[in-house]
Amino acid sequence: MMEEKQNLNFLEEIIEQGLREGTYKSILTRFPPEPNGYLHIGHAKSICLNFGLAKKYGGKTNLRFDDTNPVKEDTEYVDSIQQDIRWLGFEWAGVHYASDYFEQLYEWAIALIKKGLAYVDDQTLEEIRANRGTVTTPGTNSPWRDRSVEENLDLFERMRAGEFADGSKVLRAKIDMAHPNMQFRDPIMYRILHAEHHRTGNKWCIYPMYDYAHGQSDSIEHITHSICTLEFDIHRPLYDWFIEQLGIWPSHQYEFARLNINYTVMSKRKLLQLVKEHYVSGWDDPRMPTICGLRRRGYTPESIRNFCEDIGVAKRDNVIDYVRLENSLRDHLNRVAPRRMAVLNPVRVVIDNYPSQVDEEWLDAVNNPENPAEGSRKVPFGRELYIEREDFMEVASKKYFRMAIGQEVRLRYAYFVTAQSVEKDADGNITCIHCTYDPATRGGDAPDGRKVKGTLHWVSAQHAVDAEVRLFDRLFATETPDQPLPGDDHEGWSFLDNLNPDSLKVVAAKVEPSLADARMGQDEKGIPAPARYQFERMGYFCTDYDSTSDHLVFNRICTLKDSWAKIK
Repeated sequence: MMEEKQNLNFLEEIIEQGLREGTYKSILTRFPPEPNGYLHIGHAKSICLNFGLAKKYGGKTNLRFDDTNPVKEDTEYVDSIQQDIRWLGFEWAGVHYASDYFEQLYEWAIALIKKGLAYVDDQTLEEIRANRGTVTTPGTNSPWRDRSVEENLDLFERMRAGEFADGSKVLRAKIDMAHPNMQFRDPIMYRILHAEHHRTGNKWCIYPMYDYAHGQSDSIEHITHSICTLEFDIHRPLYDWFIEQLGIWPSHQYEFARLNINYTVMSKRKLLQLVKEHYVSGWDDPRMPTICGLRRRGYTPESIRNFCEDIGVAKRDNVIDYVRLENSLRDHLNRVAPRRMAVLNPVRVVIDNYPSQVDEEWLDAVNNPENPAEGSRKVPFGRELYIEREDFMEVASKKYFRMAIGQEVRLRYAYFVTAQSVEKDADGNITCIHCTYDPATRGGDAPDGRKVKGTLHWVSAQHAVDAEVRLFDRLFATETPDQPLPGDDHEGWSFLDNLNPDSLKVVAAKVEPSLADARMGQDEKGIPAPARYQFERMGYFCTDYDSTSDHLVFNRICTLKDSWAKIK
């Protein structure tokens, strides 16, 4: 039992203690995104944590959209968020919106005014910021802080009725302008916004601030564990203050370290900039850390859930190496991805002694050595083939074990071959490699027991299918894209200066004929699901949304090994 306890994270310890002591009979968590953008891998961590904890302890999780800012919100984001959560493998107990509670939040604001704990302020936002003080100096009371309850009630009702212009008035909590926690220096509860809301239309002219609506929404839903990232820890006392003053159900917040991954940015503002300024093709660009981008890249929901489980739950911020995310993906794809052969940089090979009377032969190729139950497939072989241009060198160096003049190599599933000569164009580029083969080595083994050190993949030239292959790599070239490198000119510097110029290369490939039927599919929830493969020796690849029967398009999901380790 003691060993099990040691394996619990701090949130699990809190939950188990509460269940033992009878603080609650069951747990209810929530995932509360603002519908103002697409979710990213950082949100995936929060999703897995909230839904995972509820599942582990027989509880439930609500999906709640904290839609308090109509200017930045859209149903497009609502739909994408729901799709992302379902794709990750989770289902919510109910869908809720902060806007469902606008009337209740308004009534509670009225109650705080009546208790002398809220007032209408005519200062501009700039004046409010200027009078807030600093961490070392107290703020200055608003000239309108001591308005009567009656005047505040009248003005607040007129704010709701739309009598005043945007920015002309706000409702503030009346707490303490000298409080050491800056959040308590009369925080704004409501601002005037004559803007159409994606759900309530033009019903409201005032909208609650996030810090006012968030905690109370948790209370309304009777959330037992409000799990947030660490940046909200200084906000928790304010949430508690509102709950205490209103005398409502005491939901409690717990904070964990947000997910930070090197080589990425996860600021919504910066991700939006990448999209709007066309540095990427959209929110679902396979180089983006968005969940929809990872899905299009070819990531599996299992790999993301396993990654989130592997990194654990911390109380202090840290940075996770990107390779841990990729390795989680590799581990899963290695088990489930069928093997295929594809040549990404082809050069023609002619086997001169291959029998002229034989048009083709079909060889057995293993679908997945990690899962023998998947069996094998037939691949065509003939006199003319394609191999990778990088797999040939006229004169082999000492440790070069691939194809070279006079050097015997194995063609995967096929024969031993030896390069004899080459053809070149006028510029000296090799256009064709002439080889001989040993017919006794069919299947890749020599009857006399001789060994070769190099094994190459290939495709039959006669049967090869053309395909566009998009070689995606990390979007940023540095571990900390948000920071300039030593020696960079800081003036005018931008995170865009750290973009990786080689994050996308497009090549014309030759693939084995079985891939002609590779298609985008749908999972059981109706969400687009790419067909994933391991292209032998080249990495993991999947069909892209742009792929058609007439024009195959494959995305590189990741390489077989971490190629960035050499660079570092």
